[in-house]
Amino acid sequence: MTPIKKQILLSTLLIGLAAAVTTLLYLNRPPAQIAEPVYKPLSVDVAVATKETVRVEVQAQGTVNALRETSIMSEVSGRIIATADNFLVGGFVAEGDVLLRIDPRDYQTELLRAQASVESAESNLAQERGRAEVAQREWERLPSGSQRSAEARDLYLRKPQLELAEAQLLAAMADLNTARDRLERTIIKAPYNAVIRAKHSELGQFVTAGAKLAEVFAVDQAEVRLPIPQSKLEYLELPDIDGATGEQPIDLYTDIAGEVKHWPATLHRTEGVFDERSRVLYAVARIDDPYALKHPQQEPLRLGTFVNANILGREYEEIVVLPRHILRAGNSLWVVDENNILRNRQVNILRTGDDEIFVTAGLDEGERVCLTSVDTSLNGAEVRINTSTPSDQLRREPATELPAEPALDSNANATAAVSP
Repeated sequence: MTPIKKQILLSTLLIGLAAAVTTLLYLNRPPAQIAEPVYKPLSVDVAVATKETVRVEVQAQGTVNALRETSIMSEVSGRIIATADNFLVGGFVAEGDVLLRIDPRDYQTELLRAQASVESAESNLAQERGRAEVAQREWERLPSGSQRSAEARDLYLRKPQLELAEAQLLAAMADLNTARDRLERTIIKAPYNAVIRAKHSELGQFVTAGAKLAEVFAVDQAEVRLPIPQSKLEYLELPDIDGATGEQPIDLYTDIAGEVKHWPATLHRTEGVFDERSRVLYAVARIDDPYALKHPQQEPLRLGTFVNANILGREYEEIVVLPRHILRAGNSLWVVDENNILRNRQVNILRTGDDEIFVTAGLDEGERVCLTSVDTSLNGAEVRINTSTPSDQLRREPATELPAEPALDSNANATAAVSP
C-alpha cells in the first residue's frame, strides 16, 4: 500500500472515531435546566429628612491687616543721640515708650531765649502800667477846660503803649510755648502699643523736619477685609452705617504646620460700596489682641496671614440640611418612597455651601433621601435600605445600621444568575 493510501485510511478512521464519540456524548447528555433571573435590589444609605432651625454660614477669605499703621516723622531737625533697645524691626513698643532722642541743645537754647523774652515783656508791661498810673493822676489834676479829645486823652494816659506791651508779652509767651513744643519733639515716643514694621533712621544720623523715622502698626486690634458676593448678602445681618445692627461672630481659621488654628472675630462694619471690578461688598472683621499679648496661651495671628472665615448669618426655620454631594443637576435628589422605590425629586435650595445644602421646600418631614450615588437609569427601581440616619445627625453621629441583609455592590444595577 502506498503512503498516500495509508494517510487517507488513517484520516478516515480518525474522523469516524470522532463522529462516534460526538454521537455518544450527544445521546447521553443531561436535560437542560434554565433558571429564572434572580434580581436583588440595590443597597443604599438614606437620610431621614428632619426639619430644623439653622443659621446659615457664609464663607470668605482675606488677609490680616493692621487696624492702625503710622509712619513716624521727625518734627524737628538734628542728630539722633539715643535709641531704645527695642527700636528694631519686629520690636514691640508700648504706648508712650521713648523710641529715640534728637540732640536737644539748640532747642534748649531757643527755650532760654524765649523765657528771657517773656521776662523782658513782663518787665516792659509792668513799667507801662506804672507810667499809665502816673499819667492818670496827672490827668485828673488838669483843669477841665484843658482836656482834649478822647484820642488825646488815651495817648496822654499811655493806653496805646500799655496795649503794645501786653501784645508783646502775648507774643513772647507764644514763642515760649513753641520753644517748649520743639524741645519736647526731640523725644520720639510710640503713639500706641505697636510693633515696628520698618525703621528708616539710626543712631548718629542727622534728620531733618519731615524725615521718616520708622513705621509702626497697632497690635491691640487687627482687621480682615472679607469679600461678600451680592448673592450671599441676604444671608447676613450686616451692620448699619451707624452700627445699630450689632456685631456678628466670625470664626477665622488657617492651617499652621499641619494643624488648623481658630481665632474669634466680629463683623465690625462694611465698606459701604461695591467693588467696581469684582462686584463684591467688603465686610471688615475685627480681631482683639491678635498677637496674644494679653493671652499668651493663644496662638498669635500675625499680620499678613491669609485666613478663611465662617460668618454666622441669619436664622432660618424649617430647613433640611443635607450633604452637598447628593445634589444633582437641576436641584434634584433621589428619594426612597414607602415602597422602597427610588424616585427623582426636585427641591428648592436656600443656598449651596461648601459641604452642605439647605433644602427649603420639596421634602416633607420623615422622607428618606438617598445618600448613595445612583445612576439615572435606576429611576423607579426597588432598593434596599442599608443604613438610615436623621438628617440633623449627619454631622454629629455615624449612621445607625438596620438589621443586616446580604451586602451587595452598590455600584451594580442588578444581577442575574443562570444555572447550568
